[in-house]
Amino acid sequence: MEDASLLPLAVVYLTAGVIAVPIARRLGLGSVLGYLIAGILIGPFTLQLVGNYSGVMHFAEFGVVIMLFLIGLEVRPSVLWAMRGVLFGLGGAQVVLTALVLAAAILALGLDWRAALALGFILSLSSTAVVLQTFAEKGLQHTSAGTATFGILLFQDISTIPMFAALPLLVLGAGQAAGPGDMLAQFPAWMHALAVMAAVALIIIAGRYLTRPIFRFIADTRSREIFTATALLLVIAVTLLMETVGLSAALGAFLAGVMLADSEYRRELESDIEPFRGLLLGLFFISVGAGINVGFIVQHLALVAALVIGLMAIKALVIFAIARVFRVDSRAASLTAVALAQGSEFAFVMLGIAQANGIIETRISVLATAAVAISMALTPLALMGYQRWCTRSLSSGPEPENDAFDDRPDVIVAGFGRFGQIAARRLIVNGFKTSTLDASAEQVELVRRFGRRVYYGDATRLDLLKASGAADAKLLIVAIDDRDQAETLVEIAARHFPNLKILARAYDRRHTYRLLEKGAHIVERETFEASLTLGAEALKFLGFKDFQAERAARLFRRHDENVFRALAPVWKDEERFIIASKETSDRMNDLLAADIQSMLQETEDESA
Repeated sequence: MEDASLLPLAVVYLTAGVIAVPIARRLGLGSVLGYLIAGILIGPFTLQLVGNYSGVMHFAEFGVVIMLFLIGLEVRPSVLWAMRGVLFGLGGAQVVLTALVLAAAILALGLDWRAALALGFILSLSSTAVVLQTFAEKGLQHTSAGTATFGILLFQDISTIPMFAALPLLVLGAGQAAGPGDMLAQFPAWMHALAVMAAVALIIIAGRYLTRPIFRFIADTRSREIFTATALLLVIAVTLLMETVGLSAALGAFLAGVMLADSEYRRELESDIEPFRGLLLGLFFISVGAGINVGFIVQHLALVAALVIGLMAIKALVIFAIARVFRVDSRAASLTAVALAQGSEFAFVMLGIAQANGIIETRISVLATAAVAISMALTPLALMGYQRWCTRSLSSGPEPENDAFDDRPDVIVAGFGRFGQIAARRLIVNGFKTSTLDASAEQVELVRRFGRRVYYGDATRLDLLKASGAADAKLLIVAIDDRDQAETLVEIAARHFPNLKILARAYDRRHTYRLLEKGAHIVERETFEASLTLGAEALKFLGFKDFQAERAARLFRRHDENVFRALAPVWKDEERFIIASKETSDRMNDLLAADIQSMLQETEDESA
């Protein structure tokens, strides 16, 4: 019966999201605010269409976990090192200074210093889910404000480790604070710390050395369902491990993603997990909205409003000042400050831990929870209002991309066999960024042994093309061996990415016609140029001079192009095509022979 009761609950949640989000987006409010409004309306404190939402909330938090895993996949260890200034400098300063300023303000209100310090650090965090989702919708990820915001959020997620570890030190008395699912709470602090370090080390080692052979084995089965199941299993296993030692599951997922960022299976993992992220994040935002106690807020309206305004104002001012100190321009610093002024989804967990262990009182925890939830709901409105207030739109005229974490390619190369490798290498040595894909796990493994970056994945999948950067790339080189797959890829790319110029490899003349019909702009037969070159070398061995052999090759190419155009109207009719091919081939041979003979005669005359 309990399982059956989940069906009406699922209907209510999905209906609320389906109705509220399109309306919110049509009004320019963004999907995040739409989900939050939907949650408020159906919550137990308003229309009461859902009862106890805590179980759904715990499940929906998995959406944040998946989001951090996907972020980790985009941030290679080398990228983290390149971002060290923004990450540890700007991010570290933001967490520490914001926490101290908030703690001082809370201490001035008469709370105990332990409660003030705990609340200061808890409220210094911002919502990764809300900010990144809103920035993605507004196209602000690749601005300097996006870089600063990403670095701060990244450090905040990392800083949850010492925050969880430090909570026991603030417990009044001899108690031990434990996170949800923390099975080590009864052990001494040194054992708990050792277990935390062991868990992090296990994630790093497994992500670096064990997952690659596992995914290679799964890829060999050619089963997309099993590959997706394996990816979800990885995320869930990391979540359980981190919760077991009382740490942030989202942080563990981020670490696992970073360890797989250099893997050839990164693009495939992104494409398989992305749909779950969107659905679960929506569920998370609805659950946050459902948890906003409207009655309590109305009863203490002035106090809650003062807390929300105070929290967002203090955080915005501190973040703006820190960003300016780190030489972020004023426009980007102000946008970063507005974007990060809210509380974090991690605050709900940490406030519960602090309350359960007597660090803060229940009433203070309820007020802080309400302030965090409302600040999250106000963030999309604050960003929208700020952009309208600015004389120049922050989303127009994108700033130069930050190479530290922006991996948008100039060219996508689909198929990394002998043909694709040569094409890609010529682009790379000339300074162009390429994103390379190959559907053969064996080929990917082989090429990576030689130090070349190539990712496993079927390029004919639209979601994988998007993940590879097709929306921003300039060229798509189709170098796939399979003729049918090549045609499918060209058709999909031409339909969904009109910005892409498509250069394709063809098997033969008729395959060339098909690729052009599907939408390719330039098609090259895979053996044509090599055959011309080899034929020229043969002519040299047989007595032709170098320039004569090269000119003969050019004559052949020109006549072949004429034949290709002549056969284009009849290539779909098998019988007519064969007859026309014979006729044009004979005619071409005669013309070519005459041209070559004329060339030789001219050479003899010049020599005489």
